[in-house]
Amino acid sequence: MATVALAATEAMLHFELAMACEVFVRDPSGLADPWYDLVVCGPGPVRIGRFRMEPDDGLDRLARADTVIIPAVEDIDADLPPDLLDAVRAAHEAGARMVSLCTGAFVLAAAGVLDGLRATTHWAHTEALAARYPRVRVDPDVLYVDNGNVLASAGKAAAIDLCLHLIRRDHGSTVANAVARRLVVPPHRAGGQAQFVTTPVPARDDHPLGNLVPWALERLDRSLTVEDLARQANMSSRNLARHFKSVTGTTPLQWLSTQRIRRAQELLENTDDSIDAIAHLAGMGTATTLRRHFNRTVGVPPDVYRRTFRSASPSA
Repeated sequence: MATVALAATEAMLHFELAMACEVFVRDPSGLADPWYDLVVCGPGPVRIGRFRMEPDDGLDRLARADTVIIPAVEDIDADLPPDLLDAVRAAHEAGARMVSLCTGAFVLAAAGVLDGLRATTHWAHTEALAARYPRVRVDPDVLYVDNGNVLASAGKAAAIDLCLHLIRRDHGSTVANAVARRLVVPPHRAGGQAQFVTTPVPARDDHPLGNLVPWALERLDRSLTVEDLARQANMSSRNLARHFKSVTGTTPLQWLSTQRIRRAQELLENTDDSIDAIAHLAGMGTATTLRRHFNRTVGVPPDVYRRTFRSASPSA
């Protein structure tokens, strides 16, 4: 997926477009070789909000890209540029990986790319997307959806999550984490996490989860339970669950499981440790347990994941 083509027309918003440029423009880890070749494609000079942009190439370049990203559109009720829709259809027919950010889902839906597939968009527009395009299976409660070759994110920060997810798929957790550090954002939020939560971030510096999260991450190799987390946070298990739901949109147990899978991915990518050893270090106990959870979450067994990224490495 070396060539990433980013569509840019005057129907779009600048945040998602600029964010995608920032994410895919360079590899801060120095580990991924080759990195993406980012091409901004548009019908000519365009005005995006308060900014004027000179695209690198025309919209017809989308059809020759490996990955095509459609940023958010400003007005979901406005007519979409026909040349943009034609270029999106051509890229999809050519086999490109198609990605929408926020309300960019309306572009993919209008082009027929999302027919029969799960998709999402900003929570404020999920009902409109479902009503306008009944062949699209809209999921209003997730950060992003990965159908394999067609992906869609919810709004704003969720677009960053999806871009990091793409890098993780292509280059592994170590590289994705390096990009996240440069952006100063969390390295991973699962796509199935709720996109609209009561309190997106802790309201105070002394929020009980503020110290609990790093404490737990340093102890993933131990058999931590929800009760252990609650005891460390000095609250009941029920109160802990309420705080986790409010801040992260998920449960303490789901959060723990996700962090353990990510730890296992990093170990598979960067060490020669056995599956048994990695299962222990990631807090999964046994290789059988790790294989079951890893396959369900990542989609492939741990040994296949390791071979895939070892074979993709320039030093392999």
